[in-house]
Amino acid sequence: MRIYDASVPLREGMATYGGSEPGPVLHYHSLIGEGQSANVSELSLGSHTGTHVDSPHHFLDNGIGVDQMPIDHMVGPCYVAEFPGEGHITVDMLEEAAIPSQTTRLLAKTTNGRFWDDHAFHPEFVGFDDSAAHWLAERFVLVGIDYLSIERFHSPTHAVHHALLSKGAVIVEGLDLRKVPAGEYFLVCAPLNVVGADGAPARVYLLDQAP
Repeated sequence: MRIYDASVPLREGMATYGGSEPGPVLHYHSLIGEGQSANVSELSLGSHTGTHVDSPHHFLDNGIGVDQMPIDHMVGPCYVAEFPGEGHITVDMLEEAAIPSQTTRLLAKTTNGRFWDDHAFHPEFVGFDDSAAHWLAERFVLVGIDYLSIERFHSPTHAVHHALLSKGAVIVEGLDLRKVPAGEYFLVCAPLNVVGADGAPARVYLLDQAP
């Protein structure tokens, strides 16, 4: 069995959405090298930094937080579908992607992966088109993508977020799927269990159980 880590390493100066959201800052309160008995640090970062999940509370004021999202949505079989084009992912593209009919968790692998090689935010990233919003919401309990938003930069409607989160689906953003071939996997998505949070950083593993 091969295990893929689909998470982006958290590091100071990394890209954040729009280049304006708070990124990771690691500060040491004590250091063994300075005579303390242990190294103790403080980590500060935004709730949508790097690889993370969105809870319904992110776009629905009365929606549940990360701590109340169903764990069984985030653990189980999934399908990685590859979309090599530069345009946003439409319903037609999804229907042509040969996604197995029994799939309830979908991860989109796009050309976005190249953006993880630098610290700049790239607003031209690929997301899901508005036309795909309800198509996704009717089929999946979890949808993920390999950059910092599941839909186009500064979407005027946030149709994809609203459709999925209104259905109670989990959105996973900021994946790194560059080393993951398209196909079926067992997904383990483990966000920090932050009470009431609109989002939380997550470690995401894909287990290839093929013989």
